[in-house]
Amino acid sequence: MINIGIIGGSGYTAGELIRILMFHPNATLDFVYSTTNAGKPLSVAHHDLMGDIEMNFTDTVNPNVNVVFLCLGHGKSKSFLEQNQFASHTKIIDLGNDFRLTKDKEFDNKTFVYGLPELNKAVIKNAQFIANPGCFATAIQLALLPLAKNEMLTTDVHINATTGSTGAGVTPSETTHFSWRLNNMSHYKAFEHQHLGEINQSVNQLQADYTNELIFVPNRGDFARGIFATLYTTVEENLEDVVAKYEAFYKDQPFVTVTTTGINMKQVVQTNKCIISLMKKGNRLLITSVIDNLTKGASGQAIQNMNLMFGLDETTGLYLKPSGF
Repeated sequence: MINIGIIGGSGYTAGELIRILMFHPNATLDFVYSTTNAGKPLSVAHHDLMGDIEMNFTDTVNPNVNVVFLCLGHGKSKSFLEQNQFASHTKIIDLGNDFRLTKDKEFDNKTFVYGLPELNKAVIKNAQFIANPGCFATAIQLALLPLAKNEMLTTDVHINATTGSTGAGVTPSETTHFSWRLNNMSHYKAFEHQHLGEINQSVNQLQADYTNELIFVPNRGDFARGIFATLYTTVEENLEDVVAKYEAFYKDQPFVTVTTTGINMKQVVQTNKCIISLMKKGNRLLITSVIDNLTKGASGQAIQNMNLMFGLDETTGLYLKPSGF
């Protein structure tokens, strides 16, 4: 059994980790760390766990667990690791953005591997430290990587993606307040979202000479979970050839499905799936990518990485069915 600790246990990604790990056949939860809720039941923060798990938050860390998930706010993982040492065998999966970029991957004699399984599976299997990708970054990279692999990106890519309110974290703010978000929509960080760095990095990993722009407009949706991303760019190949290249790229990737039909978010919410739809009009290729921002975009992908790191089938514990209605 894999002995697991969770740091930053009261947030959405931690709650999602607990929800999945409770039914993981090879996992046991050792501790869930939260200084604000220490001594209180997990269900105080995660109401959906009431009656399912008898465990309290703690402000004590067991440094000898097999793997620890860091579910801290962006920029806080480094300071936590500076103040808390883990055993030499402990694997670390960071769900924040501290170590995602190549320039940040080295820290305190640790080398973090970028944890997008569809791109770096072989390296992840042998890694001890993982930088879990961002949610927007996951949806957008999975939409683009087959084009990059085949050196088919030749012009700018225009990206419009909408995320649910859980993407902003559990702490309330003006733009996550229900009365503001309901029946409303807005964009933010247009052309400069922080996930662009890791997206460009992965695209250049497969197509080093791509220097055009990824023009990204992120939107806030009036729903809790999910990402609906549409991208378009110029591609000369016919649709059948493009589809064949996507299917070849993802043939050994169990969580990615490629289709030419219309898709919607309900097909993936509460699962670790990504569905990619391809359509073409003239020389413009339209790519639609849908994921759950908390699952494939965060906690589900983190568990997928854990499975790979411990030699398990990557789908273990992740057969999750969406609700279509």
